[in-house]
Amino acid sequence: MPCLPEDVRALASMLPETVEGAHQGHPDFRVGGRIYATLWTDEERVVMKLTPEVQTELIEDEPDAFEPVPGTWGVRGWTSLDLYAAEEETLRRALLAAWRTVAPLSLVARYEGLALDP
Repeated sequence: MPCLPEDVRALASMLPETVEGAHQGHPDFRVGGRIYATLWTDEERVVMKLTPEVQTELIEDEPDAFEPVPGTWGVRGWTSLDLYAAEEETLRRALLAAWRTVAPLSLVARYEGLALDP
């Protein structure tokens, strides 16, 4: 079943110290003052900050759902996920990876075994 923008909000809110804000008119999700995901509700996609290694892995695993953001942003790990093409487990995995990429190391260490289970 495809994911919805509401799923992004619900899952992101489960991640420790996540704060919802706005970036260029789009809802975003931050930890430690840094954006790890931006929701494009009209386009039914979410853009997340991943490591280049995780980005490559996700794109290889699900090429119909993930793609790097064009240009330098994509080279730096920013990745777009088409919500309509994603299962909830895929969204959970990607959001958690984005949170871990951006969160302060001490916070990541504190939640080493963290899983996004509803």
